[in-house]
Amino acid sequence: MASLLRSMLTRPVFKPTCAARAVVYRRNFTAGNYFLSKKYTEDHEWVLLSDPSKNIATIGITEYAQNALGEVVFVDLPEAETEFETGDVIGAVESVKSASDILSPVSGKVVESNQELSGTPKLINKSAEDDGWICKMEVNDPTQIETLMSKDAYDAYVKGGDH
Repeated sequence: MASLLRSMLTRPVFKPTCAARAVVYRRNFTAGNYFLSKKYTEDHEWVLLSDPSKNIATIGITEYAQNALGEVVFVDLPEAETEFETGDVIGAVESVKSASDILSPVSGKVVESNQELSGTPKLINKSAEDDGWICKMEVNDPTQIETLMSKDAYDAYVKGGDH
């Protein structure tokens, strides 16, 4: 069965009849040996291991957090090359309603901050879990990320109202 499937996936799809024949083959694609998923904390931060080969994680606040804050007017970003432990304050988000500390979901060293937030803090309101990321961190121990909540677990946590 496997050999039949392999021959079906690699046989020519199109053969022109002209003198200069071109053969187009179907390509087989394989998935990587790891599955990347965003993880969440009870403090409403998210983390994604965005470059597993270098243990680089992207960190931000959740959609729920930005909704609770309201219109963001200022973001205090962490400095590059600064080391943080899990739970340390790495920055702050200020809105017209309140201010909130951003806590590090993992331990490691900041390698980059989202400087676009300095000039456009409302980017967090528009895209909290994508373009509105806070920083990228070289994580000391990537297995820390796996101890955090999945999207489903976080959604249940938020819905439960125990925060």
